[in-house]
Amino acid sequence: MRRHTITPRPGWQRTVEEQGLVYPLTRHPDGSLRPYWDESAYYSFTLDEVEALEEVVEELHRMCLAAAEHIVTEGRLPELGITDPRVAEAVTEAWRRRAELPSVYGRFDLRYDGTGPAKLLEYNADTPTSLVEAASPQWFWMEERFPGADQWNSLHERLVAAWKRQAALLPPGSPLHFAHSSDDELGEDLMTVAYLKETAEQAGLDTDWISMEEIGWDPLSGRFVDNRLRFIRSCFKLYPWEWLTTDAFAGHVLDTLDNGGGTGSTMWIEPAWKMLLSNKALLAILWELYPGHPNLLAAHLDGPRESAVTTGWVAKPLLGREGAGVTIHEPGSEAVPREEPCCYQELAPLPVFDGNHVVLGAWVVEDEAAGLGLRESSGPVTDEYARFLPHVIL
Repeated sequence: MRRHTITPRPGWQRTVEEQGLVYPLTRHPDGSLRPYWDESAYYSFTLDEVEALEEVVEELHRMCLAAAEHIVTEGRLPELGITDPRVAEAVTEAWRRRAELPSVYGRFDLRYDGTGPAKLLEYNADTPTSLVEAASPQWFWMEERFPGADQWNSLHERLVAAWKRQAALLPPGSPLHFAHSSDDELGEDLMTVAYLKETAEQAGLDTDWISMEEIGWDPLSGRFVDNRLRFIRSCFKLYPWEWLTTDAFAGHVLDTLDNGGGTGSTMWIEPAWKMLLSNKALLAILWELYPGHPNLLAAHLDGPRESAVTTGWVAKPLLGREGAGVTIHEPGSEAVPREEPCCYQELAPLPVFDGNHVVLGAWVVEDEAAGLGLRESSGPVTDEYARFLPHVIL
């Protein structure tokens, strides 16, 4: 694993916009616009490194599924903050019927520097973003700058194949709706949903658009409807389950939830059992089930251990995205837990290349490793100002 500087292509911004990346720039607090898509540098990996990382990702995914089974069978949902009996029942039923429910993708965030085992930082299996830049502009960048090279990137073809395989699980006779929140000011969620909709269409599925805010409720039929008053029988939503089950319409979601077997009226993708994997409590349960595993970091729910005074630790809210609420405690800090429920994970500082902190985003489509995206940040937490850099296999 190496970082290389390189001169960006002339007109790179227009190029990546035409390839689906609608926000190639990020506005920073000082008002300046700086590249989000950053091709002033790239990372290279050897084939051996990539093949080893693929094995790690697929093993971690299997471990996470085993942890989900443990959480359900041992009744540990309250440790994830899932205390509403109806939500717990929906998650449990979705897990038990998971073979009947479409489930497409997820992203592991890994700490890796090319010299030791990759370490799991977290798993976003419900609403992961940075998909478009990993699947499309990154691939075309490689073809233009390094023709004949390779890349850890089979995202597009695997997504299309996944929709084809899972099409039979969708309710017949109605389109698969793709929904995002209109509150998304950057356009990141819209861009991600648009790309996934395109992959579903390439798989032969009938699709349609809607925003979460446009979804209507028909009290006469007791069903969700779109803006053409058609029943919404299936919907891919880039909208976290913790919002879906607490918003004003949460009762209707639970009343009409199709968890397989045709028992409800709306099938949501990703399914409700993904709440088991996108919760930071998963990290502590993994450590409990697989203590000392080389790809895990020590993690606990009841507070940092005394050993964390020596190693340092990171406090992560059980739910959150883009580093929100994450606090880093350096070695020697007092081991005091926070008031809000958190996961306390062993500190493993992100590797620094040329002054940049880098995290690997490794993608899973269905149950297989499918690609890689790298984000760099100026500080130790990967936040909303992080930059995306392409990579190649050399």
